[in-house]
Order: sequence, then C-alpha cells, then structure tokens
Amino acid sequence: MSRDVEVVVIGAGQAGLSAAHHLARLGLDLVVLDAEERAGGAWQHRWPSLTLARTHHVHDLPGLPFPPAGDDVPAADAVPAYFAEYERHFALPVHRPVRVRAVRRAPDDSRREHRSELCARGADRGAESGRRAWPDDRFRVETSDGDWTADAVVNATGTWTRPFVPRYPGQELFRGRQLTPVDYRGAAEFAGQSVVVVGGGASAVQLLGEIAEVADTTWVTRRPPVWREAPFGPDEGRAAVALVEDAVREGRSPGSVVGVTGLVVTPWVREARARSVLARLPVFDRFTPDGVAWDDGRFVRADAVLWATGFRAALGHLAPLGLRGPGGGIRMEGTHVAGEPRVHLVGYGPSASTVGANRAGREAAVALRRLLRPEAALPRSA
Repeated sequence: MSRDVEVVVIGAGQAGLSAAHHLARLGLDLVVLDAEERAGGAWQHRWPSLTLARTHHVHDLPGLPFPPAGDDVPAADAVPAYFAEYERHFALPVHRPVRVRAVRRAPDDSRREHRSELCARGADRGAESGRRAWPDDRFRVETSDGDWTADAVVNATGTWTRPFVPRYPGQELFRGRQLTPVDYRGAAEFAGQSVVVVGGGASAVQLLGEIAEVADTTWVTRRPPVWREAPFGPDEGRAAVALVEDAVREGRSPGSVVGVTGLVVTPWVREARARSVLARLPVFDRFTPDGVAWDDGRFVRADAVLWATGFRAALGHLAPLGLRGPGGGIRMEGTHVAGEPRVHLVGYGPSASTVGANRAGREAAVALRRLLRPEAALPRSA
C-alpha cells in the first residue's frame, strides 16, 4: 500500500465522506483517515434520547439516499449505520482508527523521495492520469499509524471533540459535577438532583427539557433567547450562511448559528414552556462549593452544571502550517484557506451542517481536481 496520495481527507463524518465521494468520482488518488473505531463520525456519540425526530434534518450524502427510519429511532444508531453502508457502497478508502497528530510542509528530502517513487512506478503514470508528476510543495501527514505524503489536504474533523467550557471565578471549588453534551448519556442520572444548564443553543434547550422531567433545573444564558415561531425557510438559511461566510472570509470565528437563526419553537419546546422549564436567568457571576451565585445576591444550589456552551473547530493538528492570522482566526476563500488552495476546511463555518457539508465536499473536490490535474478535462457531471 502506497502512503503517497494526491489528497488526504481527515475525518469521515458527513463532510469527509462527501468530499471523498466527489474526489474518487473525479479520479483523484486519496485516502480518508478517521480517528473513530467505527463509521458514524460524531453521530455515534450523541446521547441515546436524541431521536431522528429531534435532530435537525439529516440530509442524504451524495449518491445514496438516507434509508427510511422511524422518528423514534436513536440518531446514534441510524446515522452511523447509514455512513457505514455509504463507505461500503462506494468502496471509499477509509482507514481507522487513525489519529492525525500533525500536518506539516514536507521537507525537501521527502519531495525528492516522492519524485523517485514516481519514477519507479513509471514515468508515464502522470501523463496517463493527468497527475502532476513533479509537485513543487507537498504535505506530510503524521498519524498514530505512520506518515502519509500528499499534494493536498481536506480537513473534515468537525467540532465534537472540542466542547467549549468558559471559565468563571471559583469554578475549581465547585464540589458538584461539571459536564458537556459530549458526556451526557441521559436524564436518569440526574434524578432528584438540582441541575444548572448553561447555554442558549438548540442542544441546551433540548437537554434542559429532558432533565427537567426528573430533576430541578435552572437555565442560564448570556443573552435572552430569541424564539422563532415561523418555520426556518430557504431565505433565512441563505441569510444565515452569508453572515457566517463573511466572518470566515475576514478570518473571524464563525460564531453561533443560533445567534443568527434564533431558536425554533417546536411542539416539545411549547410543552417545556408550559411546564415553565424555559424560564431563563442571566448567567451567574461565580461558583461556590455548593452551587452558583450572582452579584445581586441570588444563589442556586447545584449538584451538576451542564455546559451546553458550544464547540470549537478541531484544528490543532493543522497548527504547524501556520494558517491562523494575527487575530487567531483562519481567513477562508470558499472552502480553502486564503493563500493556500491545497488546504480545504469542509464542515467548517458556513458548511457546518449536513447540507452545507455536502456542498463543501463537492466544491473542494472540484477545486482540487482542477488544481492538481489542470491538463485533464472535468467530467461533464462535475
């Protein structure tokens, strides 16, 4: 097995599988490196009570429809099964479990070795395939299972491994449990307890509604929630995506989608409102050993604090490439890093949704096909 490819795709969630499908269809030589033990991306780690009815719509991956399933089926079962079938159906070259530790510019000696390897395979290979036989600059992808070299990298690592927990005074003194949605397995473990849920997103609202059925809950957010009674349609979706695209184009953090779209009022949200579960308080000012406190004298006892405060993009392995700007953000042009057309981030910023990931995967694949094989015409279907 050669460890020299045209494209390394990092991550086999929705964005990574979409990119891999399009890259393979366009004839590029690729490998997909996935850190998980099995197919499914972050979906396999979702809490058991998250059913298909309660998810944001799971869009089909390109070329294979999502099979019919009941609304009460756990997403952690249905989506990984679909991803596994997708990998088998298209014979995608997914290697797992492989954890990518770093992506670096390949040193000069690696480039020379690559040139020698191409010669050993046959001087006519590049001409026959349209592949550039003498790349000027390459990448070394260092992993838990050895290194790979590539002309381009498509990063699709998502955010699930990087839950964000803000810091507050006295946090280290709190004797209760602190957890994030990554740690949540179900409401039953909080039966009879007092739980503070922090966060203004859809996950916070959903988990709050579940936990409130068995525990005493308090909901705190930095800003008052904005509720959307009307359906979230295509126009609103395009407006939200445009705002996030502006942010990443300028090298700023993509920010919260809920901050743009608001929280959709679903039937179970109305039911939670009727139970007064969604009565919100401003975020507390500090921890105490037994709970949380506000400067105005308010105190809430807590056995647990659930931080549903969002996630950050898992990009630490790309740090050796120096992609971040002075402000800490990564400036983007479409799906690729500004000034580096061979490094694409899919499932990032405006493409951090199932439908957005599909579009980004195709966009990245087409751009890399044109870049890496400029002499070869694109298929008509591209």
